[in-house]
Amino acid sequence: MRLLLVKTSSMGDVIHTFPAVTDALAAVEGLAIDWLVEAPFAPLVALHPGIGTAIPVAMRRWRRRPLDAATRSAVGDLRRRLKAAGYDRVLDAQGLMKSALLARLAGAPVAGFDRASAREGWIAPLYAERHAVPRRLHAIARTRLLFGQALGYRPDLDTVRYGLAAPRMPARGNGDRAFLLHGTTWQSKKWPDAAWARTARGLVERGLTPVTTYADDAERATAAAIAAAVPETVVLPKTDLAALAGHIAGARLAIGVDTGLTHLATALDVPTVALFLATRPGLTGPVGRRCATLSALPDDPGLAPVSRRAAVPAGRTITPEQVLETAEALLAGD
Repeated sequence: MRLLLVKTSSMGDVIHTFPAVTDALAAVEGLAIDWLVEAPFAPLVALHPGIGTAIPVAMRRWRRRPLDAATRSAVGDLRRRLKAAGYDRVLDAQGLMKSALLARLAGAPVAGFDRASAREGWIAPLYAERHAVPRRLHAIARTRLLFGQALGYRPDLDTVRYGLAAPRMPARGNGDRAFLLHGTTWQSKKWPDAAWARTARGLVERGLTPVTTYADDAERATAAAIAAAVPETVVLPKTDLAALAGHIAGARLAIGVDTGLTHLATALDVPTVALFLATRPGLTGPVGRRCATLSALPDDPGLAPVSRRAAVPAGRTITPEQVLETAEALLAGD
């Protein structure tokens, strides 16, 4: 069976889909999967050896200029490519209008969440097959159950296998490396530079080399501030996602805020301390056998989602000492 998977973004959502892909390839004989994904995440999708082709799209850009000739041409090219591939089925694992419209371009039967299960439930009639999956499960479990219902098997939710294979990049710095993943687009998710510097100093005192990188000028300033306070810190130049995955895969430890790269570290089976400062990890936090999550907020799935502009409540924070103690415990059990 040739299956087209639609899960375009974000990075964390893409990473949360890998266990379902691993399940499906093990359970369904002869299954071949191509993946429709936003172009920046195509190198990430390609890290799973079971994916045939990562097909890049630019839905974010197309939605801003839907009537431009360039947009119409790109969508037309994509439609022709998908139809020529002759997929037997399409699985929309995102449950949004944008993903449902992309899924229908292939001209094959589309399976997805039912009205009560999809993030935008009103798009369910666009699917030929609709499957019920409880909303209060973790995103990884929800996706795995959707795959299982659509493809006819029952996933073992007691185990999680991401299945990624990232070639390790040559090490920089001395000894074991600890990757500091400070970059995030939400201001409220950021940890203060001083806290990162104190953590980096504590890592050096424990025989680890702090390593960090950046994606834009603001992140570059944070990386520079950490390195200025702790000269042993290695700052990697901005690089592509596949190479960055290779650097993270070679680390002894990762410490990161609520950002896609923290999920990536967990998926690469790197011992990871995840810092949730203004969001709740319950339904979307990292899941892995060597992952620990620290949260500044009470984690209750019944609570309303946290706004991008929300600030950490006064008196609630995560300290470098907590992070270092948690990291020590992770590494002691490794």
